[in-house]
Amino acid sequence: MTATAKPSRPAPVPGFYIDTTAFWAGARLGKLMLQYCTVTHRFQHYPRPVSVFTSKRTLEWREASGQGTLYSWTVTRSPWPGNEARAPYICAQVDLDEGVRFLCNLVDCRDEELAIGMRMTVSWDRLSDELSFPDFKPLRGSK
Repeated sequence: MTATAKPSRPAPVPGFYIDTTAFWAGARLGKLMLQYCTVTHRFQHYPRPVSVFTSKRTLEWREASGQGTLYSWTVTRSPWPGNEARAPYICAQVDLDEGVRFLCNLVDCRDEELAIGMRMTVSWDRLSDELSFPDFKPLRGSK
């Protein structure tokens, strides 16, 4: 059975918290923002109030490349209520080039095309003027 990811979705509104404000502001502009520890020079995701490496407030926001490799995926055929129109859809984990694992949906591909280690690039699902979700899609022409 083929699952083709569908780019539009009835999505719940994410929680906007002080620790996630920069992430969602960047997403609205089509920028994938990640927290960066200025002491260890490492990125972290999901957003937190302190560095996972130092337990200190040594974080700043930096724009990520938006590229990575496919770590894992699954095809959702029985979606949660309100999301039935999108099924089936592909949920994946992408290892970003910055060193963090990112949970996302895959778009513009079929599950039969996917392979662990495949190069991915961010693709924005613009739900409104104020809200965009980062999805990923295969980086065509790459190995």
